[in-house]
Formats: sequence, C-alpha cells, structure tokens
Amino acid sequence: MHSSDKFNTDTKPVETIDSNHIPSAAQNPGLVIAALEKLVEHTADYADVRNAIHAPMHLIKNIPLVHKLVPEIEQLAEQYHVGNFVIVRSTGERIFESMPVYPRLGMHLLFYGGTQIKLLHNHTVETILKDLSLRQGKIYDSSESVKSIPSFIQTYDIGVDELEQPDITKFTCFNDFFSRKLKPGVRPVQNVEDSSGFCSAADCRLTVYPTLDLAKQLWIKGSNFTICDLLGVEASSDKAHLFEGASVAVFRLAPQDYHRFHCPLDGVVGEVTDIPGEYYTVNPQAVNEPGFDVFTANKRSVLFMTHTQSNTPVAFVAIGAMLVGSIKWTAGGQKGATVKRGDELGYFAYGGSTIVVLFPKGLIRFDDDLVKNSAVPVETLVKVGDSLGTAVHPNGS
Repeated sequence: MHSSDKFNTDTKPVETIDSNHIPSAAQNPGLVIAALEKLVEHTADYADVRNAIHAPMHLIKNIPLVHKLVPEIEQLAEQYHVGNFVIVRSTGERIFESMPVYPRLGMHLLFYGGTQIKLLHNHTVETILKDLSLRQGKIYDSSESVKSIPSFIQTYDIGVDELEQPDITKFTCFNDFFSRKLKPGVRPVQNVEDSSGFCSAADCRLTVYPTLDLAKQLWIKGSNFTICDLLGVEASSDKAHLFEGASVAVFRLAPQDYHRFHCPLDGVVGEVTDIPGEYYTVNPQAVNEPGFDVFTANKRSVLFMTHTQSNTPVAFVAIGAMLVGSIKWTAGGQKGATVKRGDELGYFAYGGSTIVVLFPKGLIRFDDDLVKNSAVPVETLVKVGDSLGTAVHPNGS
C-alpha cells in the first residue's frame, strides 16, 4: 500500500499519535477492542482481507464492513494521511505507506495500557491483545484461511515470481504463505567478498544509530528503554557491560514483507533466551512516543552470536508485535553452528514484527546513507543482504 511523494504537495497532514485522534464516539477503549475482536472474526468469515484487519486507512470510507465498527473513523482518514514515510534505498524515492486499520486501533489502546476495562470483564488491554493475537494465529493456521491469500497478495502488491513456491494453491494455510520462502539467489549479499561487511537481516524498514543515546534521542523514545530490559539481563551482568553504549539497528517488518529473517554477519550461533511479554503494535509512531516502551514490553526472543572476524558478541533480538503468532528459529536455534551473512536464522508467524540488533560500541560503522536517513528520522526500505555497514578495525580506522 504505497503512495507517492504527492503527499508533500497536498494540504492534508500526516497524523501523529494522539489519544484524541480518534472519533469522539470511539473514545471508549472498550468500543475499540470490540471493533478489533470483530475484525479478527472477519478474517475467518471473509476472503477479502480488506474487509478485516488489513483494511487500508486511506480506503476505509469505501469499506462499510470495517468503518461501521468504529463510528466516524473514516473522518480521521479524510483529515489525515495515516501511516509513515519511508525512503526506498534503491532509488532514493520518498514514499508514503498507508497503515492498515488494526495497528492504528492498536496504537489508540496503548494509551490505556495497564488499566482495567470494566466493559470487558475487567480484563487489561494487555490480556485482550494477547488473546486477539492467539486467536488470529489459530485462524491463519486453519486450512480454510487459504482463501485470504489471493486478496492479501493483491492488497499489498506482492510479487510471487520470487517465491520458491510460486503456485499459491500449494500453500496449506495463510500462515504457510506468510512465512513463505524465496528462490535461492533472489536476495544476494552485497559486498559478499568483503569479510568485514554486515548486511540487512530482513526485507524491512531500517533505522540505524551509532550509539544507544542517539537511538533514544531520535527513534526509541520509550522513557524506560534500557539494554538490560531489552535483553532480559541484570544491570551488573557481563552482557549489560558489553553492550553499554552499543550501536543499534532496528529492522521493522510490515505485514506485506517476506517474514524470514537472516544473519547480518559471519559468525557462530550462541544461546537463545525467550522473554514473555505483551503484543503491542511496533509501528514507528508507537516506538517514537515517550510514554510507550514497546520493544522492552513485547514478547521477544534474544539470540547471542559471535562475530567471527572480531570474536565479539552481537545480540539479535526478534520482537513480536500485535497479532504476531510466534517467533520461530531455524539455523538461529542451532547453538554452535557456523553461519554466514544472508543465511536464514528464523521467521515470524503472522503479523508485523521487528528485529533489533545490538553491536558492541566501536564494532560497526553503518553505511552513510542509512545514518543520514535515520537522523531525519525516516526509515529506509531495504532487502535481505543489502549492505548495513562494515566492521571497524581495532585501531579505530
């Protein structure tokens, strides 16, 4: 759901997250949750994903099955562009990506996190989002869910020519398609001959920051975000000290993306630690909001790897999100295995997701264009294998 740079020239602003930026009739979070529950039900009932959670906000006025669930929400879409700008790395073009309805409603619920919703049997927002995520996963694991694959491909303009299995009738369920594999060679590693190179871990929207402080200033604005909380380690631990002042790369996967994630370095697989958590949306407007700590609150799985050239640990954090069913490791779950840049590490079951990779201070020099875009800040649209940066030599050169 891309739109062009024409948004620069019209008068409608891009919406910024605000608890009041939802129609007055829907200020009650109970109504928003009821709408999300109905949208999840719609994914089982309707073949067209636009009649359910994937209704694009910019088209919502034309989808009464969706906009009637949240009275006047189509007026929000009339007043604002709801979504995010990104830079296409291969062309330098600035495009706008319209947001589906479900993360937009999910962002509204973030303002009520930790509170009781009396209209819903005193369940917390967190409990309900977890329940919705598990229900959505079950629906998309069912054989009947294959009916949604054609409309999902059409809605997001997904090219099937890159797929290892281009015949979409061969997929057994929606999640089978969602975690689809690509043909060998369609994501070549850039500068593969350079042993000091690092590459993108995913088809994603990428931001990079040479220091954690800069990342917190420009992008990860949650007031309680810390390395210790992200990794699930004690402040006095060796890992906490190792990643103090770390360089940070944030890979955000949207629903339409290829959802297998790959190794950004040449190295050795270490231990995996699973950390239970919430199912908040990881949309940039939530990540950029000082009151929300979505990365350290959400369910995540932490893989520690060793970079071969420098013999330095690197932390690879796969973070679940709203309606994400699960995080699955493939090669990333094989402790002691040797992996190279571009090798598959694992995949996400249904939903948008994020990977955060931490490099110890001084290990990596990120590519200049990525640093420049991230300083705006704006995400850069990249693919698996695209150059991320190079290792800094021990003398700092």
